Amino acid sequence: MSEALLRGVVPILPTPFTAEEAIDFDAITALLDFSVSAGVSAVGTPAYGSEGYKLDDGERTRILEQVIECSAGRLPVVAQCNQQSTRLAARMAAEAERMGASAINVALPRAFPSSPRDLLNHARAVCDEVSIPVVIQDWAPSGGRVGLEFVVELKKSCPVFRYLKLEDSGIGPLIRRIRRETDDQVGVFLGWGGMYLSELLAAGAAGVMPGLSMADVFVRIWKLAEKDDRLAAHVLFQQIATFIQYSLTTFELFHHAEKRLLHARGVLRNTVVRHVTIDVSDDARDYLDMMIAQMLAEPGLLGGAQ
Repeated sequence: MSEALLRGVVPILPTPFTAEEAIDFDAITALLDFSVSAGVSAVGTPAYGSEGYKLDDGERTRILEQVIECSAGRLPVVAQCNQQSTRLAARMAAEAERMGASAINVALPRAFPSSPRDLLNHARAVCDEVSIPVVIQDWAPSGGRVGLEFVVELKKSCPVFRYLKLEDSGIGPLIRRIRRETDDQVGVFLGWGGMYLSELLAAGAAGVMPGLSMADVFVRIWKLAEKDDRLAAHVLFQQIATFIQYSLTTFELFHHAEKRLLHARGVLRNTVVRHVTIDVSDDARDYLDMMIAQMLAEPGLLGGAQ
């Protein structure tokens, strides 16, 4: 995989469901077609943003197979391999590589407290099982995310460790230190729906992993930043920021918001989110629909329904 592969916008694909909450495998083609038309660098699945924590092992495998097949070489696929068990995470990563994934994304196990050494050993075990680039994701809602020491030590023993994905604001200094101490051999991707992209563009992040629904807008923001037009990038980001911020009120609301916007853009047939999820109130639904209508009506923003 080329050094420039994981750079820019790498959206997380939602998992499409039927009205009965079965996986709508036929709908995956439309998600990949939209991703290609948006100009993204790669796609990721089945991640947190794919409701991956609601899928069984067979479903995760079948989704990854379908996404790789539907991508048909048009886009690299980043396979999410999240497990509390180090043994299972490493096995999943090896299987994903055999299936044709271009990179592995593994979230550090944060369901229960773990020592920095245990987290490092978990990441190292996954890296040791594959020969393709690895993204280590650290979503630590309670704080205490990994830092420079973790990155430097893991990179020394694992050449395939190339990216760290973080979900926080205020990490500009850390991004710069990681780039400096690793000679730009480890890049930082921004998560949390892309909420902090505008803040951190100047820090030199490798890219952003937002939801799919506005991937084309994120690509335009990224290209403006590459041209050193950060103000124009920020102005464009402001047009979608309220929707992103509101959607992330809770993570389950994010799934509902993403799918409602993808449906409005003609990409998804329905907006089903698998249970257990939240009941979206009439007020919340009306607010989402108002913001979606506003963004669709904004000339040149979303280009109308696709």
